[in-house]
Amino acid sequence: MKRKLLTAAILMIAGLTTATAQSNVNSQDYKTALGVKFYPGAITLKHFVDDKAAVEGIGYFFNYGTRITGLYEIHGDINNAPGLKWYIGPGAHIGFYSNKYGGATSVGVDGVLGLDYKFKGAPINMSLDWQPSFEFGNKYNNGFNGNWGGLAIRYVF
Repeated sequence: MKRKLLTAAILMIAGLTTATAQSNVNSQDYKTALGVKFYPGAITLKHFVDDKAAVEGIGYFFNYGTRITGLYEIHGDINNAPGLKWYIGPGAHIGFYSNKYGGATSVGVDGVLGLDYKFKGAPINMSLDWQPSFEFGNKYNNGFNGNWGGLAIRYVF
């Protein structure tokens, strides 16, 4: 009995997930997307908490270390451009760096400004953004840094 109930629950969840994924493929809106971001190289997960706001987690990996960033993004539609949205928002990060002088850890505050596009008929989302930050906590990376951001390509769930 328990085995049949568990099997039925798994089938229902799989059916709901498939239905949600199908609606996201045909729609120009999405709820959650996972992918990669280029510059310097990152894994990104974006999830909409409502129609106009999303949270994004980014894990950057590069030859000088790792940086973990969390962003809160406010989205707005662009008239006469279905599927294309602008976004802006605040965030924070922690970085673990290594260089010829040794290792360093720092924290910082971030901002983000970008464009987000969901392809209709495909489970693909792309975004392009600029992510300026102010970093503090170590003697090598203190201050303003304006060279973060990049192109993200994600699979929509």
